[in-house]
Formats: sequence, structure tokens, C-alpha cells
Amino acid sequence: MVERRHPPPLGRGGARRRAPVTGPLAPENVNEVTRVLDLSGVFVNGTLGGVLARDRRLDLFGFLAIGIVSGLGGGITRDALPVREETGLPYASTAEAADSSGRQVPVAHACGHDMHVTCLLGAAELMARARGPWQGTLLALFQPGEEPGDGADRMLGDGLTGRVPRPDVAFAQHVLPYPAGWVGTRAGSFLSAADNLRITVHGRGAHGSAPQAAVDPVVMAAMIVVRLQTVVSRELAATRPAVLTVGSVRAGTSSNVIPDSAELLVNVRSYDEGTRRTVLAAVRRIVGAECAASGAPREPEFEEGTRFPPTVNDEAVTAEVSAAFREVFGKDAGTAELQSSSEDFSRIPDAFGIPYTYWAVGCADPDTYRDALRRGTVSQDVPVNHSPRFAPVLRPTLDTGVRALVTAALTRLGKPEGAGR
Repeated sequence: MVERRHPPPLGRGGARRRAPVTGPLAPENVNEVTRVLDLSGVFVNGTLGGVLARDRRLDLFGFLAIGIVSGLGGGITRDALPVREETGLPYASTAEAADSSGRQVPVAHACGHDMHVTCLLGAAELMARARGPWQGTLLALFQPGEEPGDGADRMLGDGLTGRVPRPDVAFAQHVLPYPAGWVGTRAGSFLSAADNLRITVHGRGAHGSAPQAAVDPVVMAAMIVVRLQTVVSRELAATRPAVLTVGSVRAGTSSNVIPDSAELLVNVRSYDEGTRRTVLAAVRRIVGAECAASGAPREPEFEEGTRFPPTVNDEAVTAEVSAAFREVFGKDAGTAELQSSSEDFSRIPDAFGIPYTYWAVGCADPDTYRDALRRGTVSQDVPVNHSPRFAPVLRPTLDTGVRALVTAALTRLGKPEGAGR
């Protein structure tokens, strides 16, 4: 029954395979979700920066429900990445789109958000068609813009919390490179917070043959990159995990011209506010000190970019969902590792003031994963999210994702024993 009701992954397969969604949900993309939900008697409203599904019979915006007894939000995201897909699959993306600077770049669903949409569509359809085993209110939330980190804020800015009744709990899931068919929960900290910085250091330009006349920002930037590698390894205890990455260094356009500035893009991941402050303060201190040591004519500039909050799962809610997963999935339910990736999903339950739990759904080919695990080469041989080779196995990933969402929903919406559950 579950298999027959799954739509194909959005942006993969059929006529939709070459058009991943790269930004806010445009009318044609909302219509695609609407078409699938409409078959189950569900309306879609796409006016909140995302999409909300509701039951036809209720005069309540944003709900798929029978009666208002208990509320629950199920969150997914839908946006593609500036990655040229190299999976070799027949439905691999060949699309291009304009990036933030206006350049045409290849785009692909290299993080699995098309899979997330499809799983939530399947779960909403099953809940709508099988109304006997549950009672309450289900809010199916299709959130765009997780990659740039502004999707949740856009929905909140459009009045989400004031236009729907307050749910009791929120659930969300993400495909990760664990074996397909596996689900993993984790109480407490699960995903890191993220800070992005654009740092500009200023030097004095000159001819490449006369470096004595310059203050070289390329050397300055190089020393900063090296020194930043010591922040995590030398300024944090081993019990305080963090990641600091310099993802881009740009300076100059010619081999015989020393430029007058250099730009560094820095990404910081942390799990608590104290660690975050320590790392960000160290970045500013090191950049300033290296500029001063080089005799920079101007102070460095720091531009703060997108910031993601930490994802900290509620202990009690996670325990409840974990127990249900063990009952349904057996040995294929386990504990997920602490992740250094980041999400903006938690801004929505935080805005409502409700608990949440966010879990992992495995999507890697089980045989490939098993062989790599035996060789100790999982990191090298199993493509991770954002890789050009990232390709979730359609089955059983779709089935697992739908079953996980429905199982979690029934922990709160299922009827008590003896009431027809």
C-alpha cells in the first residue's frame, strides 16, 4: 500500500528530473505539490513562504486533521545546490540556474530535499486516507530555503505562528549517508549551529617585481588560513567539538600584480553558545593580529553572513519516537551520530515554543555501505550530502522516510488502546 502511494521524488525521474528547485517555491512548484495532495482530498496553501497542507473538510488554514485534539508539525525542505551532478543516473539533473551573483551554474538536488518532499507527501496522503487509527490535527509543513538558511524565517515573517493554532510538538527528518532502510534518533544536541563570515584584509598593491613596495594581502591571507587551523586544536578542549573551515580565498587577477586586498570566506560550526563565542572571538583576534603583524594600512572588515541555530532534540519527545521506531523498524532503528551539519528547521518550533525531534533516514546503498564499513573507508567510498555523487537509493529510502513520519505522528495522534487503534 505504501509503495503504490509514493509519488516519484520531486526533481528526479520523469519530466521533472531536469528542473531542481533552487529558490523560494514558485507558483509552478506549489502547483506540483498541490496536484499530488489534491488526489487525497488535501488543500495546499503556499502563501507563507512555503507550503501548508490542510484537510478539505475543515475551515482551518494549514491543517490536515480530524478534530483538534493534538497538534504536530512535520517539516521538510525543498531547494537545490549549485553542484553539477555526477551520479550517472538516467534522471540526473542537467539544469542550470543563476546564483546570488547572477552567474549561471549547474544545480542538483545533492542534499536529498526532493526525497524529503516526496516522503512528506506520501505520509500526508497515507494519514489522509487512513483516518481510522488516529485523531487530532496534523500540520504538514513544506519549508523552502534551508540551504541559504532563510526559509524558516521567511515563513515566520509571513505570519506562520499567528495564522495556525499552536502545535504540541514538531517532527522533521533528513536523509544522511547511513544504509538505506535505517533510521537514527539522537536526544539532545544533534546538528551544529553555523556562522558564516566574509573577511576582507587590506594591503597595498604593487608590481609583482617590487614586493618591497607592497603590503601583500595574499601572504597575509595565507598566514591567517594557517593560523586559524589552531583554534579548534589548541584553544578548545577535546570535549568541546567544533569545526572551522576556510572555504574560499580570493585575491588578485594577474600573476605580476600584487593586489591591495584579499577575501576569505569562513564557516564555523559549534554546539553551544560558549564554544561559538570562543571560536568567533579567536577568528577576529587572529585576523586582526596577522594584519597588524603585516603592517596592513587598514583594519580588516568582517561581514556576518547566514547563521544557523543548533538543533537540540527534546529528550522526552525523542525517547518516545525512538521507542516507536524500534517497534516498527527493529534492528534498523538506532542512534545517529552527532552531526556537524546545520539546519534552520528549529526556528519554527522555537517560535511556537514547542518541543521537537529531528532524526536521520539512511539513504546509501546498503551493500556499498557494508563493504566500505568492513574496509574502514566509509568516508571515502560513501558519497555524502552536497557531493556531486550523492544519490539516495530510491527504495527502501522512500518507504522508510514515509513510515518514519507516520510512525512519529502516531505517537501523538494515535488513538488509545481499545479505541480502534
